[in-house]
Amino acid sequence: MRERASRGRKRKREERARAAQALPLDTSAAADRARALALTPVSRETLERLDRFVALLLEWQQRTNLIAPSTVPYLWTRHIADSLQLLALAPDARAWVDLGSGGGFPGLVIACALAGTPGAHVHLIESHGKKAAFLREAQRLTGSPASVEAMRIEEFVKTFEGLVDVITARAVSPLKPLFQQTFPLLGKSGAIALFPKGQHAELELREARESPTAQAWAMDATLVPSRTDPAGRIVVIRNVECRGTTP
Repeated sequence: MRERASRGRKRKREERARAAQALPLDTSAAADRARALALTPVSRETLERLDRFVALLLEWQQRTNLIAPSTVPYLWTRHIADSLQLLALAPDARAWVDLGSGGGFPGLVIACALAGTPGAHVHLIESHGKKAAFLREAQRLTGSPASVEAMRIEEFVKTFEGLVDVITARAVSPLKPLFQQTFPLLGKSGAIALFPKGQHAELELREARESPTAQAWAMDATLVPSRTDPAGRIVVIRNVECRGTTP
């Protein structure tokens, strides 16, 4: 009986998500979606997965704060396209780790785009219980190649032993503490890091490299202009080394 009730609840959630997807977009939302797709074109199959994801996110957003309410009208450009643009910076990557996935950005969006790619997988790291539950439901509904690890970033990077091509983190922390969090994984895996940042990206890099304390960071870093934010930069990191006390 419990199993039948559980199937019934899942069916109702799927029906609500499909119904939300079928509703006509208002003019501003449709325009935002069109702008996002012009910036970061995707296949028809990927778009269908993203539409299901967005419908589910908007449903959950009514009771769980997955994204800032002020960004809801610009969800497609501010969050979807902002996530999709990372794929062009690592076109051959298959194994992704997304730290602090939150509402699914960029990790779940990237997983939606990689669903047809053999061997692709995205690890979504999120310690917040409700957000992790949302990510599991979004992964199931979209059929994307992702898994949710409900744990703190520090715990994951110290224990994970799988292959990693790319590490992402969006709106998690400034670069210096982010390097401290990710170094156990980034320093040993040979992966590249893609960290979307705002207008202070250069300052954050300088603070990480020129720390007045015993711990500073050496790396190969490139700043790539964001397609979605004129002031934004994507910090591309390779070959990170800790100069000083190892974290």
